[in-house]
Amino acid sequence: MTLNGWLQILVFFLIILVVTKPLGVFMAHVFNREKTFLDPVLRPIERLIYKLTRVDETREMRWTEYAVSMLLFSVVSMMVLYLIQRLQGHLPFNPQHLPGVDSNASATGAYVGSAFNTAASFTTNTNWQSYVPEVTMSYLTQMAGLAYHNFVSAAVGIALAIAFIRGISRREMETIGNFWVDMTRSVLWVLLPLCIVGALVLVVSGVPQNLRAYDTAQLVEKQTIEVDKKDAAGNVITNPDGTNAKEKQTIETQTIAQGPVASQEIIKELGTNGGGFFNTNSAHPFENPTPFTNLLEMLCIFAISAGLTYTLGRMTGSAKHGWAVFAAMAVLFFVGVTVAYWAESRGNPMLAGVNQQASAMQPGGNMEGKEVRYGIANSALWATVTTDTSCGAVNSMHDSYTPLGGLVPLANIMLSETIFGGVGSGMYGILIYVVLSVFIAGLMVGRTPEYLGKKIEAYDVKMAMLVTLVFPLVILIFTAISVVSPNFGTSQIANSGPHGLSEILYAYTEGAGNNGSAFAGISANTLWYNTTIGITVLVGRFMMIIPMLAIAGNLARKKIVPPSLGTFPVTTPLFSTLLICVIVIVGALTFFPALSLGPIVEHLLMYAGKTF
Repeated sequence: MTLNGWLQILVFFLIILVVTKPLGVFMAHVFNREKTFLDPVLRPIERLIYKLTRVDETREMRWTEYAVSMLLFSVVSMMVLYLIQRLQGHLPFNPQHLPGVDSNASATGAYVGSAFNTAASFTTNTNWQSYVPEVTMSYLTQMAGLAYHNFVSAAVGIALAIAFIRGISRREMETIGNFWVDMTRSVLWVLLPLCIVGALVLVVSGVPQNLRAYDTAQLVEKQTIEVDKKDAAGNVITNPDGTNAKEKQTIETQTIAQGPVASQEIIKELGTNGGGFFNTNSAHPFENPTPFTNLLEMLCIFAISAGLTYTLGRMTGSAKHGWAVFAAMAVLFFVGVTVAYWAESRGNPMLAGVNQQASAMQPGGNMEGKEVRYGIANSALWATVTTDTSCGAVNSMHDSYTPLGGLVPLANIMLSETIFGGVGSGMYGILIYVVLSVFIAGLMVGRTPEYLGKKIEAYDVKMAMLVTLVFPLVILIFTAISVVSPNFGTSQIANSGPHGLSEILYAYTEGAGNNGSAFAGISANTLWYNTTIGITVLVGRFMMIIPMLAIAGNLARKKIVPPSLGTFPVTTPLFSTLLICVIVIVGALTFFPALSLGPIVEHLLMYAGKTF
């Protein structure tokens, strides 16, 4: 670790701290329907949208209607994305003439289910990609399918967070807002203005934005590679011993992919989506060309989620409570980035030199899988930021991290991504833990738990526990099946032992956490993984939203109870400490056995001289 590296991390956090209040105030004005400086331009557009869609913006919904509206919208938009993928070979803006997704599925089942998996993934703000985007998705699919979902899935998350905050702030009311209005305002007032400015900045910084066909460049030096030998039908030829026959192939040209990258890149980060235009995601120089764009994109990942903490304080009338929640998130963020930075800076002790002690550092740290233009500090920072939220964009390969360095992204997601979290989803995710924390505090002092003047009762706690139980259940069940199934589970991993377990565990954890990042080292574009991860992302999104909205609706109906000497304050460092403890303990108790068999034992074996 270096002073320069820590200064970069601190500068990043200080900028986030500076933008939290103004962005939070702006969003509070937007969703309280108060006047903003954008109203002269956006209010006429908003009214036109309501007129065309026949939405009455003055009519509010109960939590059940709010939930049904959200589910219907998600189902229809998922089906549209699925159809766009399957039909893209017949649709315009396809200069590479790419076929429909899944249309070239082989007899072994490879690629089968990719369209379903992608539709489920982008609808749920997960954006997991088991395919290579630049050779799979046309420009139309990228723009009208994926980028569109980047906007609306993020808008749905913001709308749900605002609905929960309304449930907390209102008293003796049956409604928590209007889903269609909240989602529309999320797109028009929050996401679109920021994305227009951000996309222009990225274009100026060197990110492509065009509809041209891919370019072909002549290599200065020809490259000879060995590939599988195929017959005229495209089937791999095997040797008598069953191995694949090989042949030499000379490469003289390189295809340079491009397209409407900047417009998708900015909403990918700002909406904590994470799906890359290119296979290497934000490590690709066309997505993230400079240290400046690297900082800008990380700021976009955290900005709205951080701002929503102040929106929480503003809308509930307790700004200190919003800062207390922010403080809990900030502490967990710094713990994660410190461990990741430390582990990657030390590197692999087996590479420290034959005469060095086991505790010696690898010269230069672990640079495997990292871009030189970012280095270890910004790679560890990005890995922490992207898994603290539900973004999933990467500028380095997590599979190449040291065991403890890779443990941080995995553990961040296992904590339900409540450390700032996804756009909207992080806010309502941590509010579930706030309810549990207040309940535990009430038990400790022997009083009925209260949260901002409202009693937390059995129904609220049951719904909160349902959220915390569904998340690990879907992860651990599918992981367990995969690790004991060599035909469709372990046959697709690149490493054996604890590292192979981490690869499978990470795939299902990111799915349930709607993160979308990849540990890599796993060939997930198969029928089994496409289907089960697709199911996981749907469960991880919607099975957590429904109980959350039930809590919001129940809180909105309650009366305000005047504070007393026994009321546990939710605006103090003690509350932030309790909130941190509850988040960590729930995550630790649930996932510690799996982590012990994966990255923790791998770390111990590495110091014993064994890697995987």
